[in-house]
Amino acid sequence: MRDRRKKQWRYYGLITALVVGSLACQKKSASSGISPEEALKTFELEPGFQIELVASEPLVADPVAMEIDEDGRFYVVEMHGYPLDKSGSGKIKLLTDTDGDGRMDQSTVFADNLVLPTGVMRWKKGILVTDAPDVLYLEDTDGDGKADVREKILTGFALSNPQHNVNSPLLGLDNWIYLAHESAVTAQVYKDEFGDRGSDILYPKKPDGVRLPDNASGRSIRFRPDRYELEPVAGNTQFGHSFDAWGNRLLVSNANHAYHEVLTTPYLQRNPNLLVSNVTQSISDHGNAAEVFPITKNPEHQLLTDVGVITSACGLTHYLGGAFPAKYDSVTFVAEPVSNLIHFDKITDQGASFKASRVQAHKEFLASTDAWFRPVNMYIGPDGALYIIDYYRQIVEHPEWMADDVVKSGALYNGTEQGRIYRITPKGTQPASWNKDLLGKATNADLIEKLGNKNIWWRRHAQRLLLDRATPQDVAALEKMAQNPALPLGRLHALWTLEGLDKLRPELIAGALKDPVPGVRTNAIKLAELHLKTAPALIPTLLAMQSDGDPKVRFQLLCTLGFVETPAAAAVRQQLLFADINDQWVQLAALSAPSSQNGELLKAVLARFKSDVPAYGSLVERLSAMAGASQPPTTIHTLLQKAVAPVPAGRETWQASLIKGIGQGLKRRDESLASNFQTEQALLMQTFFDHPSASVRTACLHVLRVIGLPETAPATAALQRAAQTATNPEKSVEQRAEAISFLALRDPASQKPLLKKLVTPNEPLSVQVAALQAMSSIDDETVSEYVLQQWPVMTPDIREPAIATFFAGSEKVRPTRTRLLLDAVEKGIIDQSSIGWPRSVGLMASGDKALRDRARVLLTKKDRQRDEVIKQYQAALEMKADAEKGMLVFQQNCALCHQIGGSGGVSFGPDLATIRNRRPASILGDILDPNLSIADGYDLWTITLKNGETVQGLIPTETPTALTVRNQGGIETTIARQDIESLKAMNMSAMTAGLEKQINPQQMADLLAYIRQAK
Repeated sequence: MRDRRKKQWRYYGLITALVVGSLACQKKSASSGISPEEALKTFELEPGFQIELVASEPLVADPVAMEIDEDGRFYVVEMHGYPLDKSGSGKIKLLTDTDGDGRMDQSTVFADNLVLPTGVMRWKKGILVTDAPDVLYLEDTDGDGKADVREKILTGFALSNPQHNVNSPLLGLDNWIYLAHESAVTAQVYKDEFGDRGSDILYPKKPDGVRLPDNASGRSIRFRPDRYELEPVAGNTQFGHSFDAWGNRLLVSNANHAYHEVLTTPYLQRNPNLLVSNVTQSISDHGNAAEVFPITKNPEHQLLTDVGVITSACGLTHYLGGAFPAKYDSVTFVAEPVSNLIHFDKITDQGASFKASRVQAHKEFLASTDAWFRPVNMYIGPDGALYIIDYYRQIVEHPEWMADDVVKSGALYNGTEQGRIYRITPKGTQPASWNKDLLGKATNADLIEKLGNKNIWWRRHAQRLLLDRATPQDVAALEKMAQNPALPLGRLHALWTLEGLDKLRPELIAGALKDPVPGVRTNAIKLAELHLKTAPALIPTLLAMQSDGDPKVRFQLLCTLGFVETPAAAAVRQQLLFADINDQWVQLAALSAPSSQNGELLKAVLARFKSDVPAYGSLVERLSAMAGASQPPTTIHTLLQKAVAPVPAGRETWQASLIKGIGQGLKRRDESLASNFQTEQALLMQTFFDHPSASVRTACLHVLRVIGLPETAPATAALQRAAQTATNPEKSVEQRAEAISFLALRDPASQKPLLKKLVTPNEPLSVQVAALQAMSSIDDETVSEYVLQQWPVMTPDIREPAIATFFAGSEKVRPTRTRLLLDAVEKGIIDQSSIGWPRSVGLMASGDKALRDRARVLLTKKDRQRDEVIKQYQAALEMKADAEKGMLVFQQNCALCHQIGGSGGVSFGPDLATIRNRRPASILGDILDPNLSIADGYDLWTITLKNGETVQGLIPTETPTALTVRNQGGIETTIARQDIESLKAMNMSAMTAGLEKQINPQQMADLLAYIRQAK
C-alpha cells in the first residue's frame, strides 16, 4: 500500500494547485499547445531510445487507437466527440506512407459518422470498430479507401462515459476476439448524455442466439463472429488490455495500472457454492495508485484529479516486439495522460500470477514538460517499435468530475484539431518502411513460417490470416511447425491455429504436454481441456504432470483436472493443492472442482493442518463457507460442535477458521436462520464468553451477527454480562472490545450512555473504535452528534474511524450524517483534510446535486489573503534557480523542523523527500499556506496532565495505553493515557504561515530547486 502520509501530502497540494493552476489554465486555454516539432523537444525518454514523429495534424486528429494491417496501412480511430458530443463526429482514418520515408503523408477518411469510437482491429477483409452500443464491421469492397460495408456485429453495450465504454478489440492466442469492457459508470451530472446502462448484448443477425444480459454484468467479452460465439470473461478492464506471449491477459483501470486475470469463467461456473468476488490479481509491487514522476510545466489538473499518483492509466501494452534490448523483454507500458507520461514495469513470474516492478525507481519511460501531451494508447508495429498515440488535448478529465467554471470556459474541446503518433525505437534504428515485405502478398507457407517470428505483430496477423485462408494442404506444414524444436513460439501459435481450424490431433496435444518450455505445456493443458470428452486418452498424460517444475503449469493442470471426476484425478488435485497451498489462486482452483464440497477435502486439510502456515486457515475458511451455504443444519451443527470443543490454551489451530467460514456461508442461505439454528445460537454465545482463544471468540461473534441473538433469558443475561465486561478496566482490552461488539447485536440504542462513556481519550484505542462502530449501528444521528462533540479531544488514530461513521449506516440515515459532516467543515470544527481524498471525491461526485455542489464549494475553499501571497510568488516558478543557494535557504528557514531523506535537519515536520517529485506549484502552495490543509499527523495538540503539567506538540504515534508527543526540537515524550486529564487539537499546522516575510521570490525558486533535487 502507498504510504498514507505521502498521499496526504499530494492531496494537500491539490487544493492549492487549483488556486495557482487556474492562472495557468486561463493562460494555456488561449493557446493551442505547441507544434509537433516543438513537442519532440519536450520529451524525456529512457536512455538508449529515440522518439520520432510518424503522423500528426492535419493528417490525423484526436487519435485514441490504431491498427497496422498486413499492407502497412494505419487504421486510426479519431474520437472528436469526447467529452460530450454524441452527434457522430468520430472517424476512422486510413494513413499511408507513399514515399517510404517512415512518416505518413496521405490521409483518407475510411469511415465517419461514428459516435465515440474507442478501438479498431483488422478482421477478414475489413476492420472491427468498437463504438458503443455497437461493435461494427467496416469493409472497403471497391478499393477506394473508404468503407462501403457497415454491419453491426454486436450490439447492446452501455453508452456511458466515453472512458468506460467498450473498447480495444484484440485477437487472443486462443482465436477469440477479446473486448475491454466494464460496468457502465453511474453519471450524476450528465445523466441524459451518459446515463445509459446497456441492455442484452447479442448478435443482431442472430437475435435468437446467445445473449449476455444486463450489459454482460459489466464483465469483459470475448466473441468469434464467424461462429456467432459470445461469452463473458471473468474479469473486466477499463481502457485497454494486453496479452503476454503465452496468452495471460493483463488488465488496467484508471487507478490500477496492472492486474492479471488469473481465474477464468469456466472454472468459476462449475461450482456455484464457491463464492469468488475477484478473479484478478493486482500485480504492482509499488501500489495500485502508484506514485508517478511527471516533469510537466503548468499541468492541467481538475477538481477531482488525484495528484502525483496514477489516476488515468490506460492503453496497457505488454512489449512483445523483439526489437528492444533484452532487458526490456516482459516489460509493460501504460499511458498516464493526466500526468503526461508513460509508466513502465518489469513483469516477473510469481506463482500462478505475476509481479510488476519499476524499471526505474524515480523516473518514467517517457515524460513531457508539455501539459497537452496526452498519451492514451500504444501499439507494437511490424518493426517492433512502440507506437504512442497522443490525443493532444488541453483537458482530458471528463466534465462529470470538473468544476462548473472550467466546463463553461469553452476549453473542453481545445485541441480537437490536433493529435500525434510517435514511434519509439532503440537509438540508431532506421525509419520504418511500411510498404516492404509485409504479409499482404504472403503465401500460406510464408504465414506459417511467420508464426515463429519474435515479434507479436507477425505472429498474431499470420495466425489471423491463416484462419481465413488455410486449406487442408496446409495442415501438414502447421503440424511440422507445431513440433519445430527451435521455435517455441512457433509451436505455440501453430497448435492454436490448428485448433482454430478444427484440425488439432490429440497426438499433437500429447506431445506438447511434454514440451520443454513451460508456456507451451501450459497451453497444451488448455488445449487438452477442450478435447477431454473426445480424447479421454489424454487424461493419464495430464495426471502424470502432477510434479511439473513450473508453478503456472501446475496451476493450469489443477484448473483443468477439476473437470475430471475420478479418484485418481482427486488425488492429483490434492497433491497439487498441498504443493502450492500458499498461493491463493491454487486454493481457488482446487475449490472450483465440484467435488471439493463433498467433505473429503475438508477432512484432508484438517488432518494436515499447520498452524504456522496461514494458508491452511484460509483454505479451511473457504471450505467451511461452502458447507455453510449448502449443507443441512445437522451437518453445520456437527462442524460447529467440533470447532468449539475445548482444547488446551494455545493449542487452537483451525477452529476459528472453521467457525468464521460457516458464518460466511450462512449469510448466503435463503431460509430463516434464527429458527433453524437455535441450538447453534446458545452454543456460540457460551463459547464467545468462555473460550480462551480471541480468534475463536471473534469467529463466534461473526456467526452470531448472521443468525442473530435469540429472544431468550440466556441471551438477555449474556448482554448484561457483555455490558459489565465492556466497562471493566481489569479485563483485557481485547475482551472489552469484543464485549462492545456483542452489545451491538441487539438494540444498541439502549446502550447509548455506556457507548458514549467509552469514546474518551483515556480509553484504549480499540475500545474507542469498537464503541464508535457500535454507535454507528444505531439508525439515527447519535454517533455523528457525539463525534462532533468529542472531535477536539480525539487523537489522530481515532479520528479516521470517527470520520468513517459519517459514511456508515442505512440509506435512511447516511444523508443526514453526511450533512452534519459538511456542517462541521463549514463551521471549522473538522478540517477538510481529515475527510481524506477518496471520501472527498465521493462527496464531490455525489448523486445528490445539492450535496455535490455544497461539497465542491466547501472542500475547495481557499483563503483569499493567502491566495494573494501565492499569486505574488508565481514568478518564482519561472525564475532560473540555483539549488546550492536553495540549500542555504533550507538550512536557515526549514531545517529546524524538516529533514530531506532522513538527514539535514530536525525530524519534526514531514520529511521533504516525500514531496520531491511533486510539481513546484504544489510545493509552493503548501509552503505559503500550510494551514490550508494540515498533513496527516502534523497538527498541533495541547495535552493537560492530571498533575497540572501542559505539553504541546505533534502526536506521531500512539498505542491503546500511551501516546508520544514530539516538540519542535524533535524531542519526544511518552505519556500514559491514564495520566491525561484532557487533550485538544489546536486546528493549526505545526508549520506557521508567513515564510514569505523571510525569503523573496528568487530565494523561493532556489528553495524549490533544492527540495526537488536534493538526494
